[in-house]
Amino acid sequence: MGIKSKFKNFFLLEDEYEYVEEERPAEEREEPKKSTNASVASGRKQNVVSLQSVQQSSKVILIEPRVYAEAQEVADHLVNRRAVVVNLQRIQHDQAIRIVDFLSGTVYAIGGDIQRIGNDIFLCTPDNVEVSGNITEMMDAGHYDDSRWS
Repeated sequence: MGIKSKFKNFFLLEDEYEYVEEERPAEEREEPKKSTNASVASGRKQNVVSLQSVQQSSKVILIEPRVYAEAQEVADHLVNRRAVVVNLQRIQHDQAIRIVDFLSGTVYAIGGDIQRIGNDIFLCTPDNVEVSGNITEMMDAGHYDDSRWS
């Protein structure tokens, strides 16, 4: 054994194990041939998954931020595919506008939607949540005289 071999063995750079590949018989190497369409169809039936088993419970998160930094929490919920109702009534107006701008960018990036559902209250939804209905008629009728969001 030369010095080079001793050095490799000392630092475990040379494998000490020999790998021997066992040969399988020809019958095992060939893939079994399916002779009928029925066996193909039965194989496909095993790949079908019920949508009810995949469907997760939906959650709607209610958040009332007090500072702009809490907008990141709303964005995290949206990225995790949860709908969020954001109440901006207890935050300063300029901070509320920044939060709405941030959330608008977030829902755009994930393909979601943001809707005003009340006075300083917004519904942010990811792409897996469908919102139906319209409440803008009541707001347009003059029940809300707040011109901050117009």
